[in-house]
Amino acid sequence: MASLTPSSPVSLPRYARVLSIAGSDSGGGAGIQADLKTMSALGCFGMTAITALTAQNTQGVRSIHGVPPVFLQEQLDAVLEDIGCDAVKIGMLHAPEIVAVVAAAIDRYALPHVVLDPVMVATSGDRLIAEATVAELVRELFPRAALITPNLDEAGLLLGRSLVHADQLEQAAQDLLALGAQAVLIKGGHLPGDEVVDLLATADGARLRLASTRIHTHNGHGTGCTLSSAIACQLALAQPLPGAVSLARQYILGAIESGADVHTGQGHGPLNHGWNPQKQVIVR
Repeated sequence: MASLTPSSPVSLPRYARVLSIAGSDSGGGAGIQADLKTMSALGCFGMTAITALTAQNTQGVRSIHGVPPVFLQEQLDAVLEDIGCDAVKIGMLHAPEIVAVVAAAIDRYALPHVVLDPVMVATSGDRLIAEATVAELVRELFPRAALITPNLDEAGLLLGRSLVHADQLEQAAQDLLALGAQAVLIKGGHLPGDEVVDLLATADGARLRLASTRIHTHNGHGTGCTLSSAIACQLALAQPLPGAVSLARQYILGAIESGADVHTGQGHGPLNHGWNPQKQVIVR
């Protein structure tokens, strides 16, 4: 009979593990808080390495307190040396030194299924990333990520031009791939109109257009964090990238619709992350 000891971990059941490397949102709607809610709702075991603390609510960001790079590294080492992970979501990285720590951890631990949400601007319009960090983000993390998930504003900042029409998505995706990304999901929710169009593009030329009817709501805080976390969860659950994106999009549409008329705070409220909770998945 095989011995069920720590020396034979392959034989032991475990949860699907997803690590969020991101900032904390004191208001609970975005960042680490949204990530953990999403991971729990989709049946995964969520873990965190916090990059920054923010004082914020539904009306905006009041201040940001960056975590020292050495402490971020200690968080990553503590989690990955013991628990490990099946997928990673990366969110707010406010400084070049923080980007460098994350890139080194990806290499050191051969982290799988890295989903990079290049968080640059909050729903309230507050800038969350220093200019000097953008080039480091592109150089160090684009080639290491399985997918990047910019919204139109973030894609525009990365490319140095405004994106205001749906017919610009294809060229923008190609240009982001040319910067080193393996796959790009450009989110078109900021475009006007009753239809929301997102475009998934991969370096091998594959394209997947995802469209849905716009859900009118004042509760859009944390949508980007939630979607990227949901994609990471689906990848951890062994979905291929197109399927992971499609399933994650279905989840977030339900989260938006089920919380569309709820009032939390006086500004941009959160989604209903727990609208359809799944049992925690056990894998081997």
